[in-house]
Amino acid sequence: MARKPPEIARAAVGSGAEKAALRWDKTLVGSFLAGAYIAFGGLVAITVSAGLDPEIWGSLPTLFTGAAFTLGLVLVLIAGSHLLTGNMLLVPISAMHGRLSWGDVLRNFSLVLIGNLAGAVFVAYFLAVQTGVIGGLGSEAGTPGALAYERLAVIAEAKGLHETDWQIFLRAVGCNWLVCLAVWISLAADAVSGKILGIFFPIMAFVAMGFDHLIANMFFLPAAIFAGVPGLG
Repeated sequence: MARKPPEIARAAVGSGAEKAALRWDKTLVGSFLAGAYIAFGGLVAITVSAGLDPEIWGSLPTLFTGAAFTLGLVLVLIAGSHLLTGNMLLVPISAMHGRLSWGDVLRNFSLVLIGNLAGAVFVAYFLAVQTGVIGGLGSEAGTPGALAYERLAVIAEAKGLHETDWQIFLRAVGCNWLVCLAVWISLAADAVSGKILGIFFPIMAFVAMGFDHLIANMFFLPAAIFAGVPGLG
């Protein structure tokens, strides 16, 4: 049975308080895992959409990318870890209800940001590039690694070279609005299936629209640099 909005709010307050109360080492480990999970989502999104010619497929590759990327937040919320963009909803709402101080919020955000970055970069270097799942400049044409490299280059160049600062800011706002909606909706469900369904559509939407997710960019841009995409190093 789905929770009503006031019940979701109470669950969010409790969740945020629990996250902020964790010891620093547990927060860092959980944050590392969340960064890695989002990077896994980014990696699978690249591989399933690689090689799809826009002249044939039109904008559908972005839809496939978004659908696959939802894996990341599913792992974060179902397996249990700490993602900065989700904590930006849960931890401040706890402070607004007097369960935490704003110092607690800042401490949590700082630890989670560090852990998320470490997890995303770890996957980008060791599991994306060093494994050859994403090839490099000069990879044999037509191979899975070369196709993944080309897809990563398109994504990373768009984010790193072609967006203005104002566009990045607005795309980040749109992204986190939808991410927080996904977290909020997932709190409405008790069953894992309901949580996954609630996560799927907002996350698919922000990726398909090309919005910018801070932690996802911690994977896409370093992976592109490690793979040797020109202009990003």
